[in-house]
Amino acid sequence: MRMPRKLTISLIFGGAISALTLYLASRNVPTDQLLSYLGTVNYWWIVPTFVIVVVTFILRALRWKVILKGICEVSFWQSFHPTMIGFMMNCVLPGRVGELARPVLLKRDRGVAVTAGLSTIAAERIFDLISLIVMFILFFSSVSGNIEIEGTYLGVHLDGEILKSIVTGMIRLGIVLALFIALLTIDRSRNLIKQIIERIGQGLTRVMPGLERPIGRLFNLAQSIIDNIAIGLSLVRNPVQLAHCAGLTAAIWALTAVSYLVFAMGCPGINLSLPEFTTVMVIICFVIALPSVPGFWGLWEAGGVFALSIFGVGEKDALGFILVNHASQIFPVIGMGLISALITSVNILQLSHTGTAADGKPIAQPDAQPDAQHGLEGE
Repeated sequence: MRMPRKLTISLIFGGAISALTLYLASRNVPTDQLLSYLGTVNYWWIVPTFVIVVVTFILRALRWKVILKGICEVSFWQSFHPTMIGFMMNCVLPGRVGELARPVLLKRDRGVAVTAGLSTIAAERIFDLISLIVMFILFFSSVSGNIEIEGTYLGVHLDGEILKSIVTGMIRLGIVLALFIALLTIDRSRNLIKQIIERIGQGLTRVMPGLERPIGRLFNLAQSIIDNIAIGLSLVRNPVQLAHCAGLTAAIWALTAVSYLVFAMGCPGINLSLPEFTTVMVIICFVIALPSVPGFWGLWEAGGVFALSIFGVGEKDALGFILVNHASQIFPVIGMGLISALITSVNILQLSHTGTAADGKPIAQPDAQPDAQHGLEGE
């Protein structure tokens, strides 16, 4: 099967960015010194790191299961396998196509509209972003008084004022996301948005009467998508589910930070505290939001070396630690995702390209009936 043109372009573009950032992160570290450092690492610490990473993805599957309660009931395995397939696809395919895998598989298995499924993924990302913002504010402020936060890395000057502006920007982004959720989940505001869309459509049909039918379809689809997104975000109305998701999100990111700390026990020259590792993790998460090749190679290393340099870690030790820790974070995901794909008979490339199941059948099962509660009324 030929690789789709968009995937090819994304791979080339992302590969160029990752190669550049990996070069910038390592250009000041001689290869022999890096190899020498890698030879001093105690790789047995990868074992407990792997275990912690696996636990975090079990928690991610449980969180998605809770979020899906507003749409349909799924078992743990019905949540776990699509979760692992989606994250694995982000590690091996360009363009973050894994974000679409779960909604597509959810439609195949449960007949849920893709837009409703996508909104549950958006809800996850909102929980993650808010959690990262909170951790950045809490933990960075707790360690900033103990170190001198000023220096130049890759030509960029960093000081306390710049970091303060980053925190402010993230808080503003969190507020915007919260307002977006409120507008779509509160009946009155959502209905107002739909009325505005309807009036715009009516105005366009008066101006272009010959296009009344396609315009009507387009604006009906827009209203349906809004309803499906609201269904996917319906957990916001349930305080118990909301608290459950918040708790699972906090546990996911706390354990991820702990995995950094655990692996560092086998790495010479890496002596950071848990709050400091939490800050490093958060910085890496924001850096890898930029386009890159699958697995975030290059950006992860550049962000990690940059973050560790804030805490006085030398480039050789920082790059050696980040390279191996990066591998320990994503290889378990790739392995579990491939196993889940085999168990559920999913063809990864076909799923990313055509949106069909491995046997070539449409994602929507033939016996799926329209049901507004399940977000099926508008594709």
